[in-house]
Amino acid sequence: MKLEKKKISNLILIIAVLLLLFTPVGFHLKVMVNRLLSFSPTELKLEDQRVISDYRWELISHEGQALNFDEEKGKVIVLNVWATWCPPCVAEMPSFQKLYDDYSDKVSFLFVAHDEKEKVSTFLSKKGYTLPVYYENSTTPVAFESRSIPITFVISKTGQIIVSETGAADWNSDAIRVSLDTMLAE
Repeated sequence: MKLEKKKISNLILIIAVLLLLFTPVGFHLKVMVNRLLSFSPTELKLEDQRVISDYRWELISHEGQALNFDEEKGKVIVLNVWATWCPPCVAEMPSFQKLYDDYSDKVSFLFVAHDEKEKVSTFLSKKGYTLPVYYENSTTPVAFESRSIPITFVISKTGQIIVSETGAADWNSDAIRVSLDTMLAE
């Protein structure tokens, strides 16, 4: 029995979709698409900005050292919640690394991983990332709760959430650098 051209093309399409959805090839394609579609995040409108009222949040660094988020009060903070299994999270990491390389001595960066430590170690090592990774050791403050990742907050010295961005973004943009420079000068 000969297969018709339409059936063959449908079968090829189904196989391609299955490969994209359920194999590492698909994951890497999703990362690439997210990178291509990433734009610079924008500051929240003044009326949408809110001040953090609860800084109680215990974190453990990737190296095993305790950090209370309260210690970051009064600093400009870039807080990102991510995981290695999340294509948009992986997509924005190169831009974060570039931003971190230039601002790590002026801005407090916290990359809170929702993932297994071994997977994070492998990921960071393989990609050559030097980002400061943390794991939650207490309940996330309400101001940072989200149903999706990645989510990133840029917080001023006064605790004002200036940027709240869900999904992949280009964090090494001129707009973000101007925002950080402005907050650092205040």
